[in-house]
Amino acid sequence: MSDEIHTDAMAEPWLDADGGEAEASPPAGVEDGEASAPPALDPLAEAEAQRDEYLATLQRLAADFDNYRKRAARDQQAFAARAAERLVAKLLPVLDDLERALDAAEHHEEAKVLEGVEMTRSALANALSSEGVEEIVAEGVFDPHVHEALLAQPVEGVEPGSIIQVVQRGYRLGDAVLRPARVIVAE
Repeated sequence: MSDEIHTDAMAEPWLDADGGEAEASPPAGVEDGEASAPPALDPLAEAEAQRDEYLATLQRLAADFDNYRKRAARDQQAFAARAAERLVAKLLPVLDDLERALDAAEHHEEAKVLEGVEMTRSALANALSSEGVEEIVAEGVFDPHVHEALLAQPVEGVEPGSIIQVVQRGYRLGDAVLRPARVIVAE
């Protein structure tokens, strides 16, 4: 009979020899309560570790942003240089035409000088037009957004506020006014 009890106790270690539940004794060297919970880390050490992780992430992010900013600045400078290069390449033939006009002026060939200057003006206008530069229309009613009134004169038969003479042409690039048209306006 004792063998049966002993065998049952071995098969079911939570039962004691009387058939009641037995209390498990903790392993040697471990006090009550420590075996069931994992060892707790110091809250300060945990906070410091998390802080270090966040700081490292922030530093990487700051470095990535700084690299992006520098790359964007380089790209913008390169784009501006290419745009200027393209414009200068279009203006070089205009310079050549001016040199030919000056050479013709030295030989007093008036017809060739006039033709050379007209050709130069046309080449320059084409180069600027290809870059999007447009002449501002200076006819009709004065518009203070694109015209600059240099003088107002009384003129018979002309409606007040009308442009009567263009002193200097104005130009725009897209929506931006590069230079307003300088005009004389009727009073």
